[in-house]
Amino acid sequence: MSSFNNLTYSETEQAEINQWLTTSDRLKSTAGANDQKSLLDTLNTHLASRTTLLGAKPSKADIALYESLAPQVFSWTAEQRTGEHGHPNIVRHLDFVQNSPVFALAVGADKKVKVDPEEILYVKPPVDAKAEKERLKKEKAATTAAAARGETVLADRTNGKKEKKDKSVGEKVADKVADVKGVMVAAVKGEGSAPEQQQKKKEKKEKAPKPQKAPAVAAPLSPSLIDLRVGHILKAIKHPEADSLYVSTIAMGDKAGTDDTSEYEGQVVRTVCSGLNGLVPLEEMQGRKVVVVCNLKPVKMRGVKSCAMVLAASPRLKEGEEDHHAGPVELVTPPADAPAGERVYFEGWQGEPEGVLNPKKKVWETLQPAFTTTSDLGVAFDAGVVKELSKEGEEPKTGLGKLVTASGGVCKVKSLSNGIVR
Repeated sequence: MSSFNNLTYSETEQAEINQWLTTSDRLKSTAGANDQKSLLDTLNTHLASRTTLLGAKPSKADIALYESLAPQVFSWTAEQRTGEHGHPNIVRHLDFVQNSPVFALAVGADKKVKVDPEEILYVKPPVDAKAEKERLKKEKAATTAAAARGETVLADRTNGKKEKKDKSVGEKVADKVADVKGVMVAAVKGEGSAPEQQQKKKEKKEKAPKPQKAPAVAAPLSPSLIDLRVGHILKAIKHPEADSLYVSTIAMGDKAGTDDTSEYEGQVVRTVCSGLNGLVPLEEMQGRKVVVVCNLKPVKMRGVKSCAMVLAASPRLKEGEEDHHAGPVELVTPPADAPAGERVYFEGWQGEPEGVLNPKKKVWETLQPAFTTTSDLGVAFDAGVVKELSKEGEEPKTGLGKLVTASGGVCKVKSLSNGIVR
């Protein structure tokens, strides 16, 4: 019997254990399949700095993983174990589990995964993710500062001071005498008083105002302004300070160093809070694909910064009916083979999304009421709901545009037709 049965786990740790139990089942069911490699790569990266799946604390998830992978790893080649594209951290973890008295596994010597400490074909150089992110920030700041300095230098070169410096004292006196002489001659000829002539002289010397830059043209209202992408939930736990919230770790195609991102299991991720606790089982949140809104302004929710939003459908309220948030709720699901980060858009409304939606313009609040589910359980944009899409005097825009991925896959819900999506 294992010696850690008397250990207690926090809610966060228990959720992580459940996630790894699910992963163990997936590894067993996909044995030999092509899509198993991504799971192995993720697991190998996770174990790179950990002794157990939880870090240092043993759990039943370690045993489940051993039971799923040991039969496969037993027959791996040296290249699969420690080669450049191998999984040495998985081999090390299995060796620890099968030999540690903490787990007390009764594995015969002939059944154990063989480990040769001298057989190391490739050593991967370490990557410090925090240092890389800091380097990118410094590089960006340096570029911005250099650009700012460059503008100042150009301004100094064209401010007209050089001409004044080049004139000698004698030239300046001659200019002054010429000015006075001109004023006196004009006064004698009756062309105006000296003060008037001086005023005209000043007017001639005044430079014409620089032309103003035309203001940037605002993009017309369109659902394409909303940055919708495929998201892959790598982990979901209950919010420690809010009973109605989940905190999810989601990969959505961001580049390393992007603001409001971090690294988890070798992938660039964002933290996302969603009010789905009690409406969607926590188990259904683990390891699944979703559609996320990526350009809403980040907001703190009970101390946790949420940097995106997960799209979900619920029944449409009848007129006069109050929303008690009682459900049912169904997550919007992209095709299973859609990669994290793939663009998602409504047919007929393709375009470039805003970087971050300006809360004052209320783009999301104006367009979201038109997000709906259809009779065939697809998700669509009903243009007729948003009157602001048409200019004054134009025919109102109408029609449904299906929510699809860039590769053409349709995003759907499980069973809610004619529902509202938000």
